[in-house]
Amino acid sequence: MAHKDILLVEDNPDDVELTRLAFEEANVANRMIVVRDGAEALDYLFARGRYAERDPRELPSIVLLDLNLPKLDGREVLQAIRAEPATRELPVVVLTTSAEPFDVEASYALGVNSYIQKPVDFEQFVWAVRQVGLYWLVLNQPRVA
Repeated sequence: MAHKDILLVEDNPDDVELTRLAFEEANVANRMIVVRDGAEALDYLFARGRYAERDPRELPSIVLLDLNLPKLDGREVLQAIRAEPATRELPVVVLTTSAEPFDVEASYALGVNSYIQKPVDFEQFVWAVRQVGLYWLVLNQPRVA
Protein backbone atom coordinates (compact mmCIF):
# COMPACT_ATOMS: atom_id res chain seq x y z
CA MET A 1 0.00 0.00 0.00
CA ALA A 2 1.33 3.42 -0.97
CA HIS A 3 2.29 5.78 1.80
CA LYS A 4 0.96 9.29 1.51
CA ASP A 5 3.92 10.99 3.17
CA ILE A 6 5.31 14.21 1.78
CA LEU A 7 9.08 14.65 1.73
CA LEU A 8 9.93 18.35 1.96
CA VAL A 9 13.54 19.14 1.03
CA GLU A 10 14.04 22.68 2.30
CA ASP A 11 16.91 24.34 4.16
CA ASN A 12 15.16 27.58 5.12
CA PRO A 13 13.33 27.13 8.47
CA ASP A 14 10.94 29.98 7.62
CA ASP A 15 9.95 28.27 4.36
CA VAL A 16 9.53 24.95 6.18
CA GLU A 17 7.13 26.58 8.64
CA LEU A 18 5.35 28.46 5.86
CA THR A 19 4.89 25.19 3.95
CA ARG A 20 3.58 23.42 7.07
CA LEU A 21 1.11 26.24 7.72
CA ALA A 22 0.03 26.30 4.08
CA PHE A 23 -0.63 22.54 4.05
CA GLU A 24 -2.53 22.88 7.33
CA GLU A 25 -4.56 25.80 5.97
CA ALA A 26 -5.25 23.78 2.79
CA ASN A 27 -6.46 20.83 4.93
CA VAL A 28 -3.72 18.52 3.68
CA ALA A 29 -3.23 16.23 6.68
CA ASN A 30 -0.52 13.99 5.25
CA ARG A 31 2.60 13.50 7.35
CA MET A 32 5.40 15.79 6.26
CA ILE A 33 8.98 14.62 6.61
CA VAL A 34 11.46 17.49 6.46
CA VAL A 35 15.10 17.17 5.45
CA ARG A 36 17.39 20.21 5.38
CA ASP A 37 19.85 19.55 2.55
CA GLY A 38 20.35 17.52 -0.60
CA ALA A 39 22.57 14.89 1.00
CA GLU A 40 20.02 14.26 3.76
CA ALA A 41 17.26 13.94 1.14
CA LEU A 42 19.17 11.17 -0.63
CA ASP A 43 20.04 9.48 2.67
CA TYR A 44 16.33 9.44 3.52
CA LEU A 45 15.19 8.16 0.11
CA PHE A 46 17.88 5.49 -0.14
CA ALA A 47 17.73 4.53 3.58
CA ARG A 48 21.34 5.22 4.45
CA GLY A 49 23.19 7.12 7.16
CA ARG A 50 20.85 8.16 9.97
CA TYR A 51 17.93 6.68 7.98
CA ALA A 52 19.53 3.24 7.52
CA GLU A 53 16.79 1.60 9.63
CA ARG A 54 14.04 2.97 7.37
CA ASP A 55 12.48 0.56 4.86
CA PRO A 56 13.70 1.88 1.48
CA ARG A 57 10.61 0.45 -0.23
CA GLU A 58 8.38 2.85 1.75
CA LEU A 59 8.79 5.94 -0.36
CA PRO A 60 6.89 9.19 0.09
CA SER A 61 4.03 9.94 -2.29
CA ILE A 62 5.72 13.13 -3.38
CA VAL A 63 8.98 15.02 -2.97
CA LEU A 64 8.79 18.81 -2.71
CA LEU A 65 12.27 19.94 -3.67
CA ASP A 66 13.92 23.32 -3.28
CA LEU A 67 16.70 23.97 -5.78
CA ASN A 68 19.11 26.02 -3.70
CA LEU A 69 20.26 23.60 -1.01
CA PRO A 70 23.46 23.04 0.95
CA LYS A 71 25.72 20.03 0.27
CA LEU A 72 23.90 18.90 -2.90
CA ASP A 73 21.61 21.27 -4.77
CA GLY A 74 18.15 20.33 -5.97
CA ARG A 75 19.33 19.51 -9.49
CA GLU A 76 21.86 17.00 -8.13
CA VAL A 77 19.19 15.46 -5.89
CA LEU A 78 16.80 15.16 -8.84
CA GLN A 79 19.51 13.59 -10.98
CA ALA A 80 20.23 10.98 -8.27
CA ILE A 81 16.51 10.23 -7.81
CA ARG A 82 16.05 9.65 -11.55
CA ALA A 83 19.23 7.53 -11.80
CA GLU A 84 17.96 4.86 -9.38
CA PRO A 85 15.32 2.36 -10.56
CA ALA A 86 13.62 2.34 -7.13
CA THR A 87 12.98 6.10 -7.20
CA ARG A 88 12.96 6.84 -10.93
CA GLU A 89 9.18 7.31 -11.07
CA LEU A 90 8.79 9.07 -7.72
CA PRO A 91 6.82 12.31 -8.24
CA VAL A 92 9.11 15.29 -7.67
CA VAL A 93 7.83 18.84 -7.62
CA VAL A 94 10.34 21.67 -7.54
CA LEU A 95 9.07 24.30 -5.11
CA THR A 96 11.49 27.22 -5.24
CA THR A 97 11.76 30.99 -5.34
CA SER A 98 13.58 30.91 -8.69
CA ALA A 99 11.74 31.68 -11.90
CA GLU A 100 14.97 31.72 -13.91
CA PRO A 101 14.40 30.04 -17.31
CA PHE A 102 17.66 28.09 -16.85
CA ASP A 103 16.40 26.56 -13.58
CA VAL A 104 13.03 25.66 -15.11
CA GLU A 105 14.60 24.09 -18.22
CA ALA A 106 17.31 22.25 -16.28
CA SER A 107 14.73 20.84 -13.85
CA TYR A 108 12.52 19.50 -16.64
CA ALA A 109 15.54 18.13 -18.50
CA LEU A 110 16.43 16.17 -15.35
CA GLY A 111 12.93 14.72 -15.09
CA VAL A 112 11.00 16.88 -12.63
CA ASN A 113 7.24 16.30 -12.74
CA SER A 114 6.29 19.90 -12.00
CA TYR A 115 7.99 23.24 -11.33
CA ILE A 116 6.33 25.77 -9.04
CA GLN A 117 7.69 29.16 -8.10
CA LYS A 118 6.87 29.89 -4.46
CA PRO A 119 4.38 32.75 -4.34
CA VAL A 120 5.42 35.58 -2.05
CA ASP A 121 1.87 36.16 -0.82
CA PHE A 122 0.78 33.64 1.85
CA GLU A 123 -2.78 33.25 0.48
CA GLN A 124 -1.38 32.50 -2.99
CA PHE A 125 1.07 30.04 -1.43
CA VAL A 126 -1.81 28.27 0.38
CA TRP A 127 -3.70 28.09 -2.92
CA ALA A 128 -0.64 26.61 -4.69
CA VAL A 129 -0.09 24.06 -1.91
CA ARG A 130 -3.76 23.08 -1.98
CA GLN A 131 -3.47 22.42 -5.73
CA VAL A 132 -0.29 20.36 -5.26
CA GLY A 133 -1.91 18.34 -2.47
CA LEU A 134 -5.14 17.80 -4.36
CA TYR A 135 -3.44 16.69 -7.54
CA TRP A 136 -0.50 14.60 -6.29
CA LEU A 137 -2.06 13.13 -3.14
CA VAL A 138 -5.70 12.69 -4.20
CA LEU A 139 -6.30 12.85 -7.97
CA ASN A 140 -3.10 11.40 -9.41
CA GLN A 141 -3.17 7.62 -9.82
CA PRO A 142 0.37 6.37 -9.26
CA ARG A 143 1.68 3.46 -11.26
CA VAL A 144 1.19 0.14 -9.46
CA ALA A 145 4.50 -1.65 -9.05
